[in-house]
Amino acid sequence: MKEENFVQAAKVAAALRAEVAKAMVGQRDVIDAVLCALLAGGHVLVEGVPGLGKTLLVRALARAISGSFGRIQFTPDLMPADVTGHTLYDPKAQAFVARRGPVFVNLLLADEINRAPAKTQAALLEVMQEAQVTIEGQAHALEPPFMVLATQNPIEHEGTYALPEAQLDRFLMRLGVGYPTAGDEWSMLDARARRGTDAVALRAIIDREGLLRLQAAVEAVHVGAAVGRYMVALATATRESSEVEVGASPRGSLALLRLSRARAALEGRDFVVPDDVKAVAVPALAHRLVLRPELWVRRVDAGDVVERVLDDVPAPPATEPQDDERERVTDPR
Repeated sequence: MKEENFVQAAKVAAALRAEVAKAMVGQRDVIDAVLCALLAGGHVLVEGVPGLGKTLLVRALARAISGSFGRIQFTPDLMPADVTGHTLYDPKAQAFVARRGPVFVNLLLADEINRAPAKTQAALLEVMQEAQVTIEGQAHALEPPFMVLATQNPIEHEGTYALPEAQLDRFLMRLGVGYPTAGDEWSMLDARARRGTDAVALRAIIDREGLLRLQAAVEAVHVGAAVGRYMVALATATRESSEVEVGASPRGSLALLRLSRARAALEGRDFVVPDDVKAVAVPALAHRLVLRPELWVRRVDAGDVVERVLDDVPAPPATEPQDDERERVTDPR
């Protein structure tokens, strides 16, 4: 794909960022990370205490993309069929018909996902991995693009069900939303006072077909052999760390590849540099690590382990690939 197309992709991404920022003031890194996942075609788990705008972020993104949007409020009594759908008997047709669940959308908000039991959480596994739903043995494909943005409160444990590792691994990245700066919080209050309403008017920046073209552009971003080996070295280092019981799987390496390409496209480049990999390493890898139990007492976070891995593994020099390198597919092995 021509370089000017990546410049255009960066302009569209900047417009998306600006539109979402109208609703969620500040949090530039969080918005950029979600846009990376969107362009990479992956799912995101957003964590943060109540009131920080996690749901607002997802709603704003849905409005900026003129695709279909659905929301599931996860509760302890939610059943798997409430997520995926079920069959009903139609007396007029004298036959069972499939009633599709709320997952049949382009952008799905799974709100407070850890409040539902494991069997309901597992209903999303096939949806997130295969982009399809099986109802009574019949497979129903979801229309692309499809993205799940799930939220959860990491400090509340009563009445919640921790996501199993297999479910966490289906998320391309996990993000933490923190408190805004004093300046950003005042800007939010000032904007709310001027509007006179909680609702924020947002316009659609891109349609479904345009988003699919952007995602296809990401697949054309060049990854050099040195950068590819750097991704593998980072994943390998998590497996060899003395602080980790279970390191990042090859799916983690693929997450680095996909997100690094998306970040390069956001920057208007048609090639990945080591800084792209470093920028996405923590949200792409940290939730895939299982730390040793003794580290829990020391309050060591998986993100801290990934940061130390980034410090220990030397990065290759950032060089722009030659034209002939862009044209061939590189095997990082």
